[in-house]
Amino acid sequence: MNDYAGQHEVISENMTSLITGELTRYVQELKQERKSHFHDGRKAQQHIETCWKQLEASKRRFERDCKEADRAQQYFEKMDADINVTKADVEKARQQAQLRHQMAEDSKAEYSSTLQKFNSEQHEHYYTHIPNIFQKIQDMEERRIVRIGESMKTFAEVDRQVIPIIGKCLDEITKAAESVDHKNDSQMVIEAFKSGFEPPGDVDFEDFTQPMKRTVSESSLSNSRGDGKSEPKFGSKSKGKLWPFIKKNKLSLKLINLNTQVWSLIEGAGPEDFSNLPPEQRRKKLQQKVDELNRDIQKEMDSRDALTKMKDVYIKNPQMGDAASVDHRLAELGQNIEKLRLEVQKFEGWLAEVEGRLPARTEQPRRQSGVYEAQNPSGVNSCAQDRESPDGSYTEEQSQETEMKVPATDFDDEFDDEEPLPTIGTCKALYTFEGQNEGTISVAEGEMLYVIEEDKGDGWTRIRRNEDEEGYVPTSYVEVYLDKNAKDS
Repeated sequence: MNDYAGQHEVISENMTSLITGELTRYVQELKQERKSHFHDGRKAQQHIETCWKQLEASKRRFERDCKEADRAQQYFEKMDADINVTKADVEKARQQAQLRHQMAEDSKAEYSSTLQKFNSEQHEHYYTHIPNIFQKIQDMEERRIVRIGESMKTFAEVDRQVIPIIGKCLDEITKAAESVDHKNDSQMVIEAFKSGFEPPGDVDFEDFTQPMKRTVSESSLSNSRGDGKSEPKFGSKSKGKLWPFIKKNKLSLKLINLNTQVWSLIEGAGPEDFSNLPPEQRRKKLQQKVDELNRDIQKEMDSRDALTKMKDVYIKNPQMGDAASVDHRLAELGQNIEKLRLEVQKFEGWLAEVEGRLPARTEQPRRQSGVYEAQNPSGVNSCAQDRESPDGSYTEEQSQETEMKVPATDFDDEFDDEEPLPTIGTCKALYTFEGQNEGTISVAEGEMLYVIEEDKGDGWTRIRRNEDEEGYVPTSYVEVYLDKNAKDS
């Protein structure tokens, strides 16, 4: 299977170097070339437009000069027919008319020249420049198509080179699968984990009517006492051998762990605390899970902050929306955040166990004590499993006694002797909150309560209803009124 995967890696590397890298550079070259061709096209278009504007200007100037020459000729004829006008005025009008006619002739010649030039430029534009630009673009596209075809051919060659090796790998995989000997595999497991116990012998009849010393068969399962002295327990001759079905047996645990690892490999699943993994891998998995949960918490908190701002906008501007419509979603986000925090605490406890340390209790709020109380018994059980009697069996009484005592010692005694915290203010519940998680308290909308601990930055405020009822509520669900004296102190 490794060889088979390695051939696919070879294909990937060759495609990256021979196809992807080359095509990437070629595409950049085509972009520059295409940009150059389009620039030439825009330049040619601007030139023909400039020639057209020059032609139009020459045409308008010729038209204006012709009209002015006609007006000057009419004025001269009028002055010449008038007997009251002096000869000097008539001569002046005649000269002006001649001047205007000359200007009109010059404009006509210029217009004719400009027209011939424009027609020539227009012919060059539509029959030479633009076709050349389009031809270059077409050539570029044809080269691109040829290059893609060559890349496809290269892809086929790269794949074809490893096909024989892949075929051999598949043949070996088939051969390995066909060579699986389930009987031999089972026998190997039996040899590795067999207990070595011998079946017990027959139990002797004990006649209680006769005053005689009773003995116990060495192969008996029972242990008895006589003459005030303890008889040797069974197993003295086979120290270290364990019965395979005794509760909390190391062999059973090994088999369970082995089965867990096998099924986790087959099904892609494992225990929640990753106990089936080696210590370093387990630590990385737990740390990865803690980071993932913390990211989920941050997303939920961002969503809650956004909804809170939206609600404030609705309150200030009722025409934009109903503020009560987001209350249900805010409550859901608060509950989701609390659940995720509990999950983080659980995985942090396992992570601390792997790293050989316990989380500092002073850093954990009181509402988290229930989480570790639920976790510690499993840790205690694992310690109890390492405790075995001299004959190889386990003493269940010790583990049960420890299991009952340790949680109370670690957590209950820590808080039960505390003095009640003083109140530092009051608060009013803005919304109804269902405190379903450990350490929280339920409040009703509009209810007045006492504040005994401010928000430490985690989004929760500790409140008290009476001497027996106190807990945490989301800070965004209450409006806090702190006492000035308590705040100053």
